[in-house]
Amino acid sequence: MSIVSRIGTAFKDSYTELTQKVTWPTRQELTGSSIIVLIASIIIALFVTSVDSLFNQLLTFVYNAVA
Repeated sequence: MSIVSRIGTAFKDSYTELTQKVTWPTRQELTGSSIIVLIASIIIALFVTSVDSLFNQLLTFVYNAVA
């Protein structure tokens, strides 16, 4: 089997799998998942910002105490 026919077979198999075998989420499921990811991202960003601010204040205190 030549490389060109193997590539063609791979593309056909991929197309068949994507159109007939994959279960795509509904619009409602996709919206719900997107909202969960958005909320989790905001929570993580707030946590990282808080920790960064805390370390900044701590290091400023230490630098001022040493100087």
